[in-house]
Amino acid sequence: MEINQYLQRINYQGPVSPTAETLRQLQVAHLQSVPFENLSIHAKEPIILNDEALFEKIVTRRRGGFCYELNGLFAALLRDLGFTVDRLSARVWDTDHFTQEFDHMALLVQLEDRWLADVGFGDSFLEPLLLDERGEQVQGTRSFRIVEDDDHLILMRDSEPQYRFTLQPYGFADYEEMCRFHQTSPESHFTRGRICSLATEDGRVTLSDMRLITTRDQLRDERLLADQDEYNRMLRDTFGIVMK
Repeated sequence: MEINQYLQRINYQGPVSPTAETLRQLQVAHLQSVPFENLSIHAKEPIILNDEALFEKIVTRRRGGFCYELNGLFAALLRDLGFTVDRLSARVWDTDHFTQEFDHMALLVQLEDRWLADVGFGDSFLEPLLLDERGEQVQGTRSFRIVEDDDHLILMRDSEPQYRFTLQPYGFADYEEMCRFHQTSPESHFTRGRICSLATEDGRVTLSDMRLITTRDQLRDERLLADQDEYNRMLRDTFGIVMK
């Protein structure tokens, strides 16, 4: 992997030694530079889960992706920098139940402490969370907790669960079936509409189909885009993405 090219992609100029502070800075830089998006699904572009294909898409072509892509490639970067990283399977909370296994990929990073890292869940924790801390971990106006549930752990944001997971490590092949499901099934929320979302220093900016949603300091603004031309301009100017 061309580490310097990847670091340039996420506008990162900080330390690279495998420490908790480096991990924190890398995750924040990644979330503020690489969009969470599902545009490949709607453009009928196949999603290939290996480091080379993901590097070409996210770094070389300056695209984003969803969890398997973003966390998959971020894990490879961290390993090349000397971190010990495992890919975890998570089941996402959906109104009143947790979804299937491998519905989400999260990361376990082992340093002196163990950390939960995630650059592929969209609107969630900006900085890595201490995995073995059971009290509140406050980030800005939000509070996160990791709670035990039998042999699983549940990530909570404020009072709502986000996902349930174990610490069993997995490889790309284990996520293939659910990755295909999300690319092809009408039951997947990823096939139902386009999404492109990026964390900012004071909030988040999101394109949800033809709606532009901007949040700054907890103030939300939403407007409907005029047409596909405006959508393409917004995609290019705000997210740096040009679809071909």
